[in-house]
Amino acid sequence: MTVQKLAPGVWGVLATPLTPDGASVDTDSLTRQVQHYVRIGATGLTALGVFGEAARLTPDERQTVVRTVAAAAPELPLVIGLSALDADAACAEAANVLDVLDRSPAGLMVQVGSPDPDAVVRQLTTVAERTGQGIVVQDYPVMSGVSIATADLVEVVRRVPAAVAVKSESAPSPPAVAILAAGLSVPVFGGLGGTGLLDELAVGSAGAMTGFSVPEGLIACVNAFRDGGFAAAREAWLDYLPLVNFEFQAGIALALRKHSLVHRGLIASPAVRPPAAPAPEPLLPVLLEHLRRTPHALRVAS
Repeated sequence: MTVQKLAPGVWGVLATPLTPDGASVDTDSLTRQVQHYVRIGATGLTALGVFGEAARLTPDERQTVVRTVAAAAPELPLVIGLSALDADAACAEAANVLDVLDRSPAGLMVQVGSPDPDAVVRQLTTVAERTGQGIVVQDYPVMSGVSIATADLVEVVRRVPAAVAVKSESAPSPPAVAILAAGLSVPVFGGLGGTGLLDELAVGSAGAMTGFSVPEGLIACVNAFRDGGFAAAREAWLDYLPLVNFEFQAGIALALRKHSLVHRGLIASPAVRPPAAPAPEPLLPVLLEHLRRTPHALRVAS
């Protein structure tokens, strides 16, 4: 198996837009969202991640998402998320979506499924060997319910030749990113809505792989760090931080980001699927105040 490490930069994690009743995937909105990432210079895209509500989509809907994203951005590399922690179930998910792709993805994103390094090596190796694809190793204990020691995760990734990147979302993320980046030859990306982005860059991350609703800010920060270091990145990121903090509220982050994307004209409806909670009504005017004061957050599409 020949795999290629992910390029550094910003890999946009896509929301899955739904019709107002939440019953179907809104492919027109998904296409607009993807085309926006192309316009602003994203390094790549990630579909069917946690932000994409992948675990709440049917197999047919997952195919629809992957087919739509690939058609809307044939020039951008694509990471595809797998929701299942069990290797057999993850392979079934992969087979379903790979069947509709006319090109290989940049990687399959697989969540760490055990605190035991040997078990995780078996899990990731099984998915890689059965699918023939590179693996983005995602460590997100809040979503997976699995916590693995960072030193053990370094050991795991070293033992999986198919690993093409790590997405580190074990809070607090900067200490974990520092250990991973120092110990691995594959790139390490931060997530968590960009809440730790500046500090993650400072300790060695390769960029961001997350679903912030104004990804122009992620790109500005990452590019500024590359060109001018910490001070330049801090200056570029300051104006985005209040919105980053506001959007990443436990339990309602998904709904808030979808409302932001609606205000930006990138998707048509903020509908989410249970058990995700809708955005509390009293916070919606506050969201508008944040958007009015955030660079690039004015309406960008009709």
